[in-house]
Amino acid sequence: MINEVVPSDPLQDFYGLPDADYLKTTLPLLQGAGAAVTSIQDILQMGIYITNAVKTPKTEYAIDKSSIESSLPYLEAELSLFPNTKVIMLMGDVAKKAFNMITKKSTKKNAVPAVSTYKLRNSEIYYKGIRVMPSYIYNGTKNTAFSFFPC
Repeated sequence: MINEVVPSDPLQDFYGLPDADYLKTTLPLLQGAGAAVTSIQDILQMGIYITNAVKTPKTEYAIDKSSIESSLPYLEAELSLFPNTKVIMLMGDVAKKAFNMITKKSTKKNAVPAVSTYKLRNSEIYYKGIRVMPSYIYNGTKNTAFSFFPC
């Protein structure tokens, strides 16, 4: 799963404190889907790895293209650690943009069409045999509104 951006406090990221803000939204969503998870270790044991597309915290409302570009080598390196990946969930537009920037290098086109996520709900998208599922951003503080799965 590729989230958009790291939090300003690293301890609030998925792999930070046991009660980190990013986990406060992730755990209940996975539990609601039937997964018996209570920690990031449980999620990892299920074969789910969660990362952030942009490796530096946002400083403004929008994330500029240069922030995405400077994080791409790190995201690419992370993705290469998992040669048996079956599904990649892109959680938000920034994750979708970053993934398309990576895939465009080898295919010269976007893996995920550059249209609104809701328009892709019934689409099956594959990149090199990996199912790619664009969705909405789902993590953050308790005050964030989000949706987990695209369908």
